[in-house]
Amino acid sequence: MTGTPIVNHIRRLRFDRGELTQQALAEACGVTRQTIIALEAGRYAPSLELAFRIARALNARIEEVFQWGEGD
Repeated sequence: MTGTPIVNHIRRLRFDRGELTQQALAEACGVTRQTIIALEAGRYAPSLELAFRIARALNARIEEVFQWGEGD
C-alpha cells in the first residue's frame, strides 16, 4: 500500500529512457537519490515543481509520469 493516491511511472520511464539511474535523475532534478527512491516507492507525492522537473528530465508529459490513482 502506498502513502499517496498519486501513481507514478518513474521507474519504468527511467528504463525506457536508456536505463537512466536514480542518481542521474536526481541530479537532473536537483534532489537526492533518496527522494527518487521514495517517489518510486509511492511514499509521497512530489511538489508540482518537482513533478514538472521529473517529467522534463524523462522527456515525458507530466500525465505520462504521474496519475491520480484513487478510484481506478
